[in-house]
Amino acid sequence: MPVDHYENFPVASILLPKRLRPAVEAIYAFARSADDLADEGDAAPEQRLAALTAYEAALDRIAQGASDHEPMFEHLAQVVRQYDMPLRPLYDLLSAFKQDVAVSRYQTFDALLDYCARSANPVGFMMLHLYGAADADNVRDSDAICSALQIINFLQDVAIDLHKERIYIPLEDLNRFAVSPAALTDPSARPRWRALMRFEVDRARRLMLSGAPLALRLPGRIGFELRMVVQGGLRILEAIEAVEYDVFLHRPKLNKRDWLGILWASVRMKSRLKAALRAA
Repeated sequence: MPVDHYENFPVASILLPKRLRPAVEAIYAFARSADDLADEGDAAPEQRLAALTAYEAALDRIAQGASDHEPMFEHLAQVVRQYDMPLRPLYDLLSAFKQDVAVSRYQTFDALLDYCARSANPVGFMMLHLYGAADADNVRDSDAICSALQIINFLQDVAIDLHKERIYIPLEDLNRFAVSPAALTDPSARPRWRALMRFEVDRARRLMLSGAPLALRLPGRIGFELRMVVQGGLRILEAIEAVEYDVFLHRPKLNKRDWLGILWASVRMKSRLKAALRAA
């Protein structure tokens, strides 16, 4: 299925067991379409919020056991019934998408993490639930990985988000490094910007590494796919560093050579992770 631009979801990859692909596709379709309601097109904010509220009402009907759903929600209801999937993560995603309509700045890192807890972490929880591996330790590490991935995406897409009049770097960090939101693209601010981004990249890397042991605990395909996810996130951070943090002129993205490196790093992840944790 097409991935488009919903960056927080590992969609029907070749490593995903065939039996789980319909469930992942149903959850993805919900998340992708809801995210588009918040972000895409030229609808007014009140129209976006009304559409997302309608999605919440559809989840309410699934919770009530109704049977006459629209096709997308019928597929989702089947997944909820088959896997006894909690609806809370789906409501959390909608909460985050609604927040995207109304909030364009985050004062503190804690506030940003609260957003990530609803925009990204539910995806990891649902994947763990489908695999029957959603115990407390696994969910804790999954939350760290998912939040780190979301933050890495923000660092990668500073210029794109700024074009949408959004800033996901905490304002407290901008103040700390004397970078004005109005001067993000000002060349004279580049030295301070690099210092700020170095701080953000280091923090995102530590967060990712704190959850990375999950990829070594989980067996088989899900474990290896998660290793690829972790290594992909770390590679993006390296790419940001390689362009000296100038994500305005050079948006870091992964190419074929990067993916070959990610594959090799995933194979060797146990020894590499120990070294990275020591360095962190």
